[in-house]
Amino acid sequence: MTTSFPVRTLGASGPTVSALGLGCMGMSALYGDADRAESVATIHAALDAGITLLDSGDFYGMGHNELLINEALRTASPGARERALTSVKFGGLRDPDGGWSGYDGRPAAVKNFAAYSLTRLGVDHIDIYRMARLDPAVPVEETVGAISELVQAGHVRHVGLSEVGADTIRRAAAVAPISDLQIEYSLISRGIEERILPTLRELGIGVTAYGVLSRGLISGHFSRERELAANDFRAHSPRFQGDNLGHNLDLVERLRQVARDKGVSVAQIAIAWVLSRGDEIVPLVGARRRDRLDEALGAAEVTLDGDDLAAIERAVPVGAAAGERYAAAQLATLDSEN
Repeated sequence: MTTSFPVRTLGASGPTVSALGLGCMGMSALYGDADRAESVATIHAALDAGITLLDSGDFYGMGHNELLINEALRTASPGARERALTSVKFGGLRDPDGGWSGYDGRPAAVKNFAAYSLTRLGVDHIDIYRMARLDPAVPVEETVGAISELVQAGHVRHVGLSEVGADTIRRAAAVAPISDLQIEYSLISRGIEERILPTLRELGIGVTAYGVLSRGLISGHFSRERELAANDFRAHSPRFQGDNLGHNLDLVERLRQVARDKGVSVAQIAIAWVLSRGDEIVPLVGARRRDRLDEALGAAEVTLDGDDLAAIERAVPVGAAAGERYAAAQLATLDSEN
């Protein structure tokens, strides 16, 4: 049975969704091997708890993630399929060995990607559709225009953006209503606060924040001794390397004390902090297991007052993290960083 869960609206033109969304990427790619049955059970548990927003990408496991969501929706409890909203990123080009070949934002490619996603997901429309990274060879107006045409045709409900900067946001918003920007935002990734977040608020655009636990780094469950598999993205992430890892985990221990004083877990206080940054912000939790999901959902019940927020800022000041959020080659693809 589905329970009630707090909701938020994504911008002036976007849908009303659960105040936390479920990021499904780790169930198919980039964080090492995952258990398919547990992944499906976790999606079911999220839907039954009142989570409505499921976030995916057509290149997560080269279609695997969308097929996984399809399976979960087909076998979900009565009514869950109708309540679920899908947010899909497209444009990432892969090769048979799992390598990356850039991004394709051409209008014909946008519609091709959408056709495949609709089939893999088993749905008649995608609720929010967005390009994962800006294609430097294609004006954003053309890419957003193609998504807008999909909206007019009924295949997509809302236009979203992902990892783009303030200037690109303005150009995109001049073409079509934008529901939200998906971008990394956490206690140790606060780059959006200077220009991007004010621009979004000015234009009435929401935020779906990913990486709210910095890929597990500030979850309270990561340790210096943990060995990462070769197919785990974090094995190559600067924040998980050498002295950077030690420095960042020291920050986590400082945050742990604040969490203890509040009577919550590290993960819960980190997620609650993102929730506290504005009613237009919907954090995506990347839980792959039901126990981690239960912990994350508890963050919605945590209220942070002024003293709590000040204590969090003292424990993890702006810019305190060591290492960039992506390796240099990946960072170069982010319009939001340029």
